[in-house]
Amino acid sequence: MRAGPENIHDVLSKNSTSFFVPPFQRAYAWGQAEINRYFDDISRIIDSDRDKSEIDKQEHFFGVLVFKKQSGGFAASQIVVDGQQRLTTTLLMLTALRDNESNEQLKKDIHDHFLINPSSTYSGKIKLKQVTSDWDSYQALVEGGSQISGKLTDGYNHFRSKIIKADYLTMEYIKALTRVNVACIFLEEGKHKREDPQIIFETLNSLGKPLTLADLIRNYVLLGMDTDEQTEIFNNRWHPLIERTLKDGGSSFFRDYMQYKKSENYKVASDNNTKELYAQFKEFVDKEFNLDKLALVDDIIRIVPLYSWIVEQLPKATISQDVSKNGRILELLRNIFHDIKAEAFKPFVLGLLEYHQYGFRKKKLSDDHLIEALIVIRTYLIRHRVLKLSQGENKDIPCLCRMIRDNKELLNDATSEILRLLSSGKYYLRMPNDNEIKDELKCMNFYRELKAYRKLILGKIEERMSKVSVDFRDKKITIEHVMPQSIDRSISWRKELGENWVEIHKTYKDNIGNLILTEFNQEMGNKPLKAKQDKLNDSNLRYRKDVLRRETWNENDILAHQKRMIDRFLMTFPLPPDMEKADNWDTSNESEDEASFALLEDESDEFASGRTPKTIFINDEEFEVKNWQDVYLSFLRWMAAYKPMAFGQILDQSRGEFFAKYPHVATMQKFLAIIEDAPDMENKYKRLSDGLSYSKAETEIENEVYVLTQSAQDARIKIRAVATLADLSPESIIVELI
Repeated sequence: MRAGPENIHDVLSKNSTSFFVPPFQRAYAWGQAEINRYFDDISRIIDSDRDKSEIDKQEHFFGVLVFKKQSGGFAASQIVVDGQQRLTTTLLMLTALRDNESNEQLKKDIHDHFLINPSSTYSGKIKLKQVTSDWDSYQALVEGGSQISGKLTDGYNHFRSKIIKADYLTMEYIKALTRVNVACIFLEEGKHKREDPQIIFETLNSLGKPLTLADLIRNYVLLGMDTDEQTEIFNNRWHPLIERTLKDGGSSFFRDYMQYKKSENYKVASDNNTKELYAQFKEFVDKEFNLDKLALVDDIIRIVPLYSWIVEQLPKATISQDVSKNGRILELLRNIFHDIKAEAFKPFVLGLLEYHQYGFRKKKLSDDHLIEALIVIRTYLIRHRVLKLSQGENKDIPCLCRMIRDNKELLNDATSEILRLLSSGKYYLRMPNDNEIKDELKCMNFYRELKAYRKLILGKIEERMSKVSVDFRDKKITIEHVMPQSIDRSISWRKELGENWVEIHKTYKDNIGNLILTEFNQEMGNKPLKAKQDKLNDSNLRYRKDVLRRETWNENDILAHQKRMIDRFLMTFPLPPDMEKADNWDTSNESEDEASFALLEDESDEFASGRTPKTIFINDEEFEVKNWQDVYLSFLRWMAAYKPMAFGQILDQSRGEFFAKYPHVATMQKFLAIIEDAPDMENKYKRLSDGLSYSKAETEIENEVYVLTQSAQDARIKIRAVATLADLSPESIIVELI
């Protein structure tokens, strides 16, 4: 590699050199704002040159250009590794200058000197070969053809407008380009020739708008190839078969692709961890494909269509040639990934789909076995959601992927094998048995606690009863409270429930025993039972029979309907008899270590959700706690003692993540001002020193701090936010659970 200062005029005026922008690079993206800034910089240089009194003339640094030489006979070509936006913008201005100029010789000089190269192998001898998506537009502008709408043409026309309005001569612009300086980096052939372009690309692009994981991987795969191979691979394979299918989901795909192939959990792709995931991907390619990038491309192309069946709702996709079974597979995929939104199962199901489509050792998973496997996964997820057991899925489910490939048991009994896999983990990953489900459904607020899944559950129960598909996603089909949500003004319903109506209504209003699926929710409202029954006579749903056969709807009726609905739930999302009451997890896999975790690690919320802490260790200092509010207070006390500057920052902030309408942490003075303005907030704050509520009878301590009480999840979120402010390491806070 060699580097040196240049100016944009000299870079572009070398007629023996053409420039090639790799086809996978981003299309031209500069708009009027960026062009205006560039034009203003050129204008300042021209004004400076005109000013005879100015000794030190204006110059402008235009950034870094990175090239890699590609030799080919007389047609020397520089691959533009970085800087295509700046090169293109300058050439658009030169094209606009040419077309605004009336002097034919000067027009020809600009065209011949900057825009074309006699030895260029590109169409029309054009000097700069644009990315595929911009090539036709750019070629039309340089050759004077009919304009093609797009960013390039917009930029050219904007330059023409700016030049017409400005009072400068064409040669003044040309001269100004000699003082538009760039730092050129030329990557040379050598022992690191395959590595340098990508390293330079990654380094330079860490400064501006961050590249996505998909951007980095695409460039990593294609940048080391020669231009003809890049163009062929990108135009005929990468773009049409990968990017066009994945659209904006490329980064998520590559993370899930790695999870499936490696049977490991990786972080969700985001701007914060792109570099980490990218490094892991390169290591994966090195080990799994021995750096054979063409083999990698082939494998990705095999997997992308399967992934699209998972992430997109494709009602016309053909997964099975059997129309009926194809419909069932598509509906199950939609249930799992769009109705339940089970992100953790993407790599796992990807493995099932690969087994089904391509097979392992020349044996494929049948349609029936794929359907059986997906049904078990849906049952597992619904049962988990009822018990609020999503913790651990993202971390542990991808690790099961290795058990899919070449699994002969799936070819014999997919139901039993998937049940075995999903019941072979830790307690929090268990397959909930029937007793757990019954106990929870009897007492839970089904309507509110299962808001995201309630219509799916009731729809599938109805579907099983009637043997007819129910479009539970249709907004016209809603959940009806047989006993209305509000009965304070309804004499008929208060009479229906009896003298204990207040308690009955409070207990069963949102219980599964009081709910049905119907098409007439808005029309029934708070009407009496008889009026609702009259309307339900017109319903097509089987649920109506549970209400129509009843002469009353009191506590006994609700409990009877509850029992039927729970039985139907268990038949719709069933387990085999030997698992209905069993401990469906690996009871031999229990250990003391499983009850502790690092609170600052990713996905710790999934492990902690629904569980009670007993001890928190902060840098090995131990604090006994009874709940998550205690954890939060203990952590803040430690911060006040050992990180006083960071703790002071929290107290001083009046906005931001530690504050909403009321501050989460407040000095005595701020706290008194809060409760004077909003007395109901008094009991929502606890003293940091002892966790007790404020008492006016006690002597006010000037340096006391008050902390707003938090939910369990919010307490964990606040701890992570404060820990980031204090720059604590991920392993510095360990929580032990009961």
